[in-house]
Amino acid sequence: MKKLDETEKWNDREWAGAASWLSGEENGDGEKARILASEEADIMKKWNDLKHSGEEPVDVDKAWEKLNGRIEAAEASVMPLPVKRTPFLTTFARIAAMVLIVAGAGWLLFEVAAPQKITLTSDSDQKNIEVLLSDGSTIFLNRNSSLTYPKNFRSGTRRVSLKGEAFFDIARDEEHPFIIDAGKANIRVLGTSFNVITENASNEVEVYVATGKVMVTNVDGSGSLTLEPEYIGKVSGSNATQERNTNVNYLAWHTGMLTYDGERLEVVFEDLKRAYNIEIKVADPEINDFRLTSPFEQQPQDTIVKLICTTFNLRSVREGTTYILFR
Repeated sequence: MKKLDETEKWNDREWAGAASWLSGEENGDGEKARILASEEADIMKKWNDLKHSGEEPVDVDKAWEKLNGRIEAAEASVMPLPVKRTPFLTTFARIAAMVLIVAGAGWLLFEVAAPQKITLTSDSDQKNIEVLLSDGSTIFLNRNSSLTYPKNFRSGTRRVSLKGEAFFDIARDEEHPFIIDAGKANIRVLGTSFNVITENASNEVEVYVATGKVMVTNVDGSGSLTLEPEYIGKVSGSNATQERNTNVNYLAWHTGMLTYDGERLEVVFEDLKRAYNIEIKVADPEINDFRLTSPFEQQPQDTIVKLICTTFNLRSVREGTTYILFR
């Protein structure tokens, strides 16, 4: 048979005495408090460690005020007449607030000690969704992407999570590195601008650097890259490779600008798929070899397709997000 701890046999008066002493009240029962501390040694040790740790301090009085305010608000909403709170309920609630903070098992710890997290997700027809972070950094989400970030950065690093694709313009802060959790890789920067794809066509994390330097490391730390401007890094498993970018339209989804000087239409169609999320098919394979010289600046996709058809005397039929070109 399980032996009962002494505190399990206490009545309300004995609980109130221990709680009063822990709350610093003169009429508290120190002996009962010592028994409580002995039986709940693990909780008391965690509480003591938390109070004296080097991390950002938790304001217990503020936590209690929040908890007390929630209790009073709840009572006011269901009780038409004021109810006098007994000393036992007041002091015991303080212990409850302390336990919630130490154990991390409730809304109190989340609101007081942890930064509020925000998740923003873009749809298939949305791009360049702008996010301004508390440190002054700016992020632009591409289609079908998701970004999770804290409302305010509170720790030694600035950390966000990305799924999909985004362009980052990070405010420089050498004392607080900016870290992106990108699924199969982590990306670390101090202040720079770069593009991240968490999963490209080859199931790799792909990073293109516009300015500054970026460090990309796979999740197990077995492979890493330090990328400089105009380089693309790719990480998959333990493999990490980099190469200079040769596609002047790599960031077209973000900038809205496309430039061509004698480029094959097949390449143009690939760029349009990435920039506008459209599919272009040809009834005659020879059309893919036609050469295009033209800039496109912030023009709608329908306009671009019409310009291509006019240039090469082609016709087009649209079916949803797919265009079919024929002579």
